[in-house]
Amino acid sequence: MSLSDFYEDHPKYRTRLVLHVRDSMEDAVQASAAALDLIKNEKVSAIIGPTSSMQAEFMIRLAKKSQVPTITFSATSPLLTSINSQYFVRATLNDVSQVRAIAAIVKSFEWRRVIAIYVDNESGEGMMPYLIIALQDVQASVVYKSVISLEANDDQIEKELYKLMTMQTRVFVLHMPPNLGFRVIQKARDIKMMEEGYVWLLTDEMTNWIGSNERGSSLENIQGLLGVRSYIPQSKELEHFRLRGKKKFEKDHAKPNVFALWAYDSITALAMAVEKISIKTLEYDNGRVSSKDMTDMVTLGVSRHGPSLLKALSDVRFKGLAGEFKLINRELESSTFEIINYIGNKERIIGLVDSKSEKTTAFRQVTWPGNSTVVPKGWEISTNGKKLIVGVPVKRGFFDFVSVNTKKSITNGETTPTGYSIDVFEAALKKLPYSVIPKYVHFKSPKNYDDLVNQVHNGRWDAVAGDVTIRLNRSLYVDFTLPYTESGVFMLVPMKDKENKNTWVFLEPWGIDLWVTTGCFFVFIGFVVWLLEHRVNDDFRGPPHHQIGTSFWFSFSTLNFAHREKVVSNLARFVVVVWCFVVLVLTQSYTANLTSFLIKRLQATSTTVEDLIRNGDTVGYQRGSFVHELLKNQGFQESKLKAYDSSEECHMLMSNRTVSAAFDEVAYFKVVLSQFCSKYAMVEPSFKSAGFGFVFPKNSPLTSDVSKAILSLSEGNEMKNIEKNWLVRQSPCPDPSTDLSHNRLGLSSFWGLFLIAGLASFLALVLFLANFLYEQRHTLFEDSGIPFLRKLMFLLRIFNEKDRKSHMFKESAVHNRSSPPSTQCTPRPSVEIIPWPRSPSQSQIRESEPRRVSLDQSEDLFTPTTGTR
Repeated sequence: MSLSDFYEDHPKYRTRLVLHVRDSMEDAVQASAAALDLIKNEKVSAIIGPTSSMQAEFMIRLAKKSQVPTITFSATSPLLTSINSQYFVRATLNDVSQVRAIAAIVKSFEWRRVIAIYVDNESGEGMMPYLIIALQDVQASVVYKSVISLEANDDQIEKELYKLMTMQTRVFVLHMPPNLGFRVIQKARDIKMMEEGYVWLLTDEMTNWIGSNERGSSLENIQGLLGVRSYIPQSKELEHFRLRGKKKFEKDHAKPNVFALWAYDSITALAMAVEKISIKTLEYDNGRVSSKDMTDMVTLGVSRHGPSLLKALSDVRFKGLAGEFKLINRELESSTFEIINYIGNKERIIGLVDSKSEKTTAFRQVTWPGNSTVVPKGWEISTNGKKLIVGVPVKRGFFDFVSVNTKKSITNGETTPTGYSIDVFEAALKKLPYSVIPKYVHFKSPKNYDDLVNQVHNGRWDAVAGDVTIRLNRSLYVDFTLPYTESGVFMLVPMKDKENKNTWVFLEPWGIDLWVTTGCFFVFIGFVVWLLEHRVNDDFRGPPHHQIGTSFWFSFSTLNFAHREKVVSNLARFVVVVWCFVVLVLTQSYTANLTSFLIKRLQATSTTVEDLIRNGDTVGYQRGSFVHELLKNQGFQESKLKAYDSSEECHMLMSNRTVSAAFDEVAYFKVVLSQFCSKYAMVEPSFKSAGFGFVFPKNSPLTSDVSKAILSLSEGNEMKNIEKNWLVRQSPCPDPSTDLSHNRLGLSSFWGLFLIAGLASFLALVLFLANFLYEQRHTLFEDSGIPFLRKLMFLLRIFNEKDRKSHMFKESAVHNRSSPPSTQCTPRPSVEIIPWPRSPSQSQIRESEPRRVSLDQSEDLFTPTTGTR
């Protein structure tokens, strides 16, 4: 069909291809014999074949020896590239091109573990190394490789599938020829491995064959499966070819697939290359034969124009039925794959993947095995009733984290542990969207926790729940969840009292700026109150020294609210109320900070690692902890390191001065401080650590799910409640991570209060002055001939007088009128006050009689120098 169409479209071409057909019988030996016959007897210019990767190796070596270009449209194994023959042309896709597409699917659905099922030959084995690398790039892995022979019977296939069924992983990548692949799928369906929760992903070796009439009935058996298939762009030529092919191959119960399209394009490319080199007859040179070389291999001729034909073939570019025909390093280049979902007797394209750029289109909804639309999580914990085997350490101390009663443990090691770590682990499991049933087994007295972690790496346990620190060397062979405790290695040191520095401790709570500002405001408030009360309140009158003392006394007595003087002016009351609130806040803050400072009067005996090493001090560490190696690396001698097992033993070593300091993770020291917080303090961490985490095998799907559950616990109150139940034994101690130095309160902490008090006082003064000046407006504005300074002095004298219109003095007057007659017998003196002299014009207009004012003889009053009698 390809030759007929090509020369019909190119009738003027001077060359014509003639086909010599040989049947390879799907056998490597027969294929090699056929190729040898074509080269030796037919003197062919090129070979189209082989049809499978198993037939290719010997044929490629024949092509290299005879320099006859050999073009394959269906041998896809990557191993063929390693033979390194420039006369081997792959006009089909290398299996390596699809591994990125498979990895993109695994990544899109967040699967982490995959089982590869492949045929036991070059075609199956060639792709596996590349698939493993591609999955590792998306944080997934091939956890098991199931190899099935082409000659395997149904019982052998079933036995292998039952083995896979007992494993946790539920994602299977099937890479094998269709005749074997459909047998595996049928057996998997028979033993219930095609139900909800399973994932089957077919490579293009099977997918490209599915849909032919020969295998049409098999679509019912692959319900819910996914497949990767080379993307073929639609065109009129392709549609026309399919219609013709359907009629032509109807008697063979098959229809053309992508391999037929590649075969069609291969012939077209060869015809174009032959015409390009413009040689009508491609002849052979005779092979050299010695007397000792009597085999057919050594008598092969060498194609005279093979190199020219190969170069012309490599330069061919055209748009074929399968898309753009373009050879890169003698291989067809294509990077786009279709993702197929098989539903019933139909196939549905759910997305496209560009394996080169790893771009993936948004997948449409998938129908999974069991007719489910829920994305399978890709694994199952409980298989045939199996529980999650969780190892826990048997500790000698710090039982708040993990406590195991070995006497109550049953013979197989299963136990019921308690502690902070166990509660966090079980709380995380409860938050998982599926059921996980742990079975705890204990590990007695590990020398160090590396031995504990190795039990997971060796496959003895499925997880470890305990106070296991996340370390780099451990993460190389196991996976850790996110930490569930604070991180960092701290130094714990004893405290000593600074009694010799407490003489002026009462000044420490406040900074100098706050002391000065507060003192200034006491003076200011006293002045404001005196100003507002002087004319209406007898308590704020009298000799100058008495008024000054009263004002200071009143202001400073507000510290303990002991002021006895009445405040009668509303403006003064407003100022005093605001000021009392400020004083209340200041005194309470001072008291609290002083108390805090007195509590923190302790200081650490040692504060740096260098001090301890330089002084040759002995330090403590928890037995079995990685801190031991850290201290040795820092320069501590082995003889200066003392191990402890519990918080009580740590306290004993430090209290009797056996060790000068202890090093451990912050979680352990929280327990120590909750018992002995007044005796020790933590200083900044000397080393970094990642905190405690739960251990799972490499690429375990539980790792990410439990990590998310830990985040959920941390963001809520559950983690705090668990910590409170186990790690806090008394009232909270001061934050151990804070500096031991005291933070004084400064003006910046209270400037808002002082601003309020200042604005209130200023507002009261403005209102008072405005009211006073309004009452004396005739003095300021009517007597324009009098100098301003003289008016000002007169206003000051008036301010110094009592305000007779005040209700305080009115009440006093009423009281005097009701007094007994004996108190009124003494005649009141009369004082004549003459108004200010006015200008002649004003005196003529506003001349008035002298005023007489009755004054109490006991009052002291400044009177004008003129007009007083």
